[in-house]
Amino acid sequence: MSIQVRYRLQRNAFRLDAEFTVPAHGVTAIFGPSGCGKTTLLRAIAGLETVDSGYLKIGADVWHDEHRCLAPHERPLGYVFQETCLFPHLSVRRNLNYGYRRCADARKRIKFDDAVELLGIGPLLDRGPGGLSGGERQRVAIARALLTSPRLLLLDEPLTALDARSKAGILPYLERLHAELDMPVLYVSHAADEVARLADQMVLMEAGRVLAAGPIQALLTRFDLPLAQSTEAEAIVDASVAAHDDEFGLTCVDFPGGRFNVLRRDLPIGRPVRLRVLARDVSLTLERQSGTSILNVFPATVAALFETGDARVIVRLDIGGTPILAQITRKSAVALAIAPGQQLFAQIKSVALLA
Repeated sequence: MSIQVRYRLQRNAFRLDAEFTVPAHGVTAIFGPSGCGKTTLLRAIAGLETVDSGYLKIGADVWHDEHRCLAPHERPLGYVFQETCLFPHLSVRRNLNYGYRRCADARKRIKFDDAVELLGIGPLLDRGPGGLSGGERQRVAIARALLTSPRLLLLDEPLTALDARSKAGILPYLERLHAELDMPVLYVSHAADEVARLADQMVLMEAGRVLAAGPIQALLTRFDLPLAQSTEAEAIVDASVAAHDDEFGLTCVDFPGGRFNVLRRDLPIGRPVRLRVLARDVSLTLERQSGTSILNVFPATVAALFETGDARVIVRLDIGGTPILAQITRKSAVALAIAPGQQLFAQIKSVALLA
């Protein structure tokens, strides 16, 4: 099952010409710089934008083609905007009921109490929107969208208006949404940290066009895309919690290439986690070093190199089948004679556990 999208429109000097196919499950991030057309594309998918041509197929159902175009209210989707758009004169409970009653009983797949529990908003039900924090309002808006039992959930930069503390508070709820609901989500963002933490797939946009679409791990490490060429190049590693080292305050997480040691996190053994590794935090050595403070050292194979045109070289490594990027100087690449197929060691100085 997949989501197939193709939309074209011209608005003055801006042109949207976007086409992609992604799986109809998990979280797909629509990612790119401000002004590249992410929100316009999302509005077209929702039926809120007049387009020159369009095609939208969700699973086996066509919502838009040359013969028909479902009106916005006919598309079984939930839409959460940057501004929550809660009704200020209604309590949280009545705001939620507004969404719940829009869905026919025969089509309801999400129960009222389940949505409340999933977003942690039980204590807020009798309060008005004006008395809620920004993060609380967004959780209520997401719950209201879920209570329409949508086949597709659209989230348009839901964390943009939040401060760092509120953002950190809502991310775990979005992760629960991802883990516990079998519902595809299109998540618009220009924040790399959000995308790294939440997304399974990515649609990368630039100037109204889709540059690529696919698994996030693959797109982040492709040299033909701007992400891997930037000074902020990174890789995502899917792993699981293996053990805790209470003596030294560390948590051990395993991935196909070995075991990472990261700062202690109170997570259950076996829990899936995601690691974010910045290319600038990876150094290379031809022999395994001793007498070093770096804990995370892995045997690796050089898969490919990319010269950025300045003093940098980006090296894509294969560590047990997991792609990792290293950013080194061109001088170092020459001194070490870095070449595809070479066996060496990757020393990872810093890693972020996204959980």
